[in-house]
Amino acid sequence: MDALLLSRIQFAANISFHILFPTITIALAWLLLYFKIRYNRSGDTYWQEAYLFWVKIFALSFALGVVSGITMSFQFGTNWPGFMEAVGNIAGPLLAYEVLTAFFLEATFLGIMLFGANRVSNRIHTLATVLVAVGTSMSAFWILVLNSWMQTPAGFEMIDGVAHATDWIAIIFNPSMPYRLVHMMIASGLTAAFLMAGISAWQWRIGQKTPAVMAALKTGVTTAAVLIPVQILVGDFHGLNTLEHQPAKIAAMEGVWETTEGAPLVLFALPDAATQTNQFSLEIPKLASLILTHSLDGTVQGIDAFPDAHPPVAPVFWAFRIMVGTGVLMLLVAWWAWWHLRKHESPNLWVSGALVLMTFSGWVATLSGWYVSEIGRQPFLVTGVLRTADAVSTVSAGAVRGSLTLYLGLYVFLLAAYIATIYYLARRGAKAPEPVIPNPLPHQPLRG
Repeated sequence: MDALLLSRIQFAANISFHILFPTITIALAWLLLYFKIRYNRSGDTYWQEAYLFWVKIFALSFALGVVSGITMSFQFGTNWPGFMEAVGNIAGPLLAYEVLTAFFLEATFLGIMLFGANRVSNRIHTLATVLVAVGTSMSAFWILVLNSWMQTPAGFEMIDGVAHATDWIAIIFNPSMPYRLVHMMIASGLTAAFLMAGISAWQWRIGQKTPAVMAALKTGVTTAAVLIPVQILVGDFHGLNTLEHQPAKIAAMEGVWETTEGAPLVLFALPDAATQTNQFSLEIPKLASLILTHSLDGTVQGIDAFPDAHPPVAPVFWAFRIMVGTGVLMLLVAWWAWWHLRKHESPNLWVSGALVLMTFSGWVATLSGWYVSEIGRQPFLVTGVLRTADAVSTVSAGAVRGSLTLYLGLYVFLLAAYIATIYYLARRGAKAPEPVIPNPLPHQPLRG
């Protein structure tokens, strides 16, 4: 493999590891705020216990997200200098906005969330939780603005091969940004909800049948049951937006090699790039045209319409199906668990087992969706503006291979440690904080 492919794999490995943690923290911060509000209104200590346990998971996820994000940013200089040279006038300010308006907010007030329950007033502790939740969402906003602009660039002009901003409103609210932002925020909600439901179900199965565990379990299940049908609807709108602005990506997702009227929906196939055909294809006639154009005879552009500017079909095709399949499974499990918990006070072994198996399903759906988005943009880093091959550094393939090996080894270790720590904390559970007793005045001996 040459340096270009190795650099792409290395960046993919970095971003795949990094994205696991923001997808948890973005929504988990709001679930923590929900726990805090329920405790403030009801006075029931089990809401506080749930908060104290899950804020530890939040802090752990936040720490790994920060570290992996810094490592990923280094690669703009080491592996992809052409990216910042060409579009740094736009990418640089957007990344700076994320740090200034979001990261500092999260990092500052997380300490109060984690250690301040007995050291500040309840009002200040609640305010800290609000600010961290707002900070995580603002961070997601700016990162998705940049990523969306790379997918559907707008509001700029190229001068001597360098992008210059002409309209920051158009840059920020580029054509795909609203769809990507909503899609990603809901994906984060589902990831955090299934993590919470799965860990709580595991705690219940090992004997921690406490009100705090049940409160978290029901919160996770209800959140997932509400969000997954909304995500399916939003995904459809997102797909239509992609069809308008990135039709080559849609052609790869659907496995359409030739521009077709009344294109079939390919349920299963083995895409063959050499022959540009689908082997062992299982199809539903005309359904792809109906979904994408709302007409049975609508025209769907194929890969042949983009002879020198289309993504690799097989990885996009399969990643899309993994994402959709995981989403359908999420829908079935969430609704089944929600229906069961409405009729019973606690889950049975079947429901709890299903939730445990789905603990990290949000990661599967998010990663596969991210691969659809990012691989589907190839061969461009910025669609129609900057090709990936034009941005890679001159670092040798051997150097990239060596650092890639180190990254992969470290990420496997950190991921295993992260999951092990979560289950260690879950086994320990959470307890309400002990009241702080002020130190008495120094004892003064009696005189006389």
